[in-house]
Amino acid sequence: MRLTPLRPETANARRAGAIALLALPALLAGLLAGLLASLSGPAWALYKVVGPDGRVTYTDRAPVDKPAKAIKANGASTPADALPYDLQKVVSRFPVTLYTGNNCTPCDTARQLLKTRGVPFTEKTVTSSEDIRLFRSQEATDQLPTVRIGQKQLSGLQHSDWNAYLDAAGYPATSALPPGYQHSPATPLVPIEPKPGSAPGASDAAPGSPTTPVAPAGNTPAGIRF
Repeated sequence: MRLTPLRPETANARRAGAIALLALPALLAGLLAGLLASLSGPAWALYKVVGPDGRVTYTDRAPVDKPAKAIKANGASTPADALPYDLQKVVSRFPVTLYTGNNCTPCDTARQLLKTRGVPFTEKTVTSSEDIRLFRSQEATDQLPTVRIGQKQLSGLQHSDWNAYLDAAGYPATSALPPGYQHSPATPLVPIEPKPGSAPGASDAAPGSPTTPVAPAGNTPAGIRF
């Protein structure tokens, strides 16, 4: 069979096609690399979760059972809020403040109730005379523990009442706090301010001078009922 010579334009077209076919794998590899690079960034995600095995996943919901990092619009990650989103909404609408005293068994029970339910709360201690005056003026009661759930005040620990109002506010019946969550430490109702000119932790009494006796632990603050 006799072969007919190709015209120049036909030969050029075939040569271009062959070059394109040879370049196709490199082109596909480049496209695949670009796709993988785009998928590696959490453009669509709100939270970055790193599993115990180091595996990274992204989700648009705050995980409640594992630590996560929030994703900024530019893809950078920052520590996420410690609370799940649904719980954040409840806390913002109905913040919980617990008022307690020293050596108060009902106060200890009330604190444990809130922690067991996973309720984030602020604890204020009522121990000094200044605390007592402000507590009476602010809460119009002398009974501890007292809790505020939003605007609702409950004085004295009644499990059924406290649970009912926590339910009505939308707090979960069982803890939804992430592992490792730490409740804020209790602070005095009236902040203790250092005296002018005194170094932190320094005693006002001169060495060897008598000091004012401290009331024995276990005494109830004057005017406060447990």
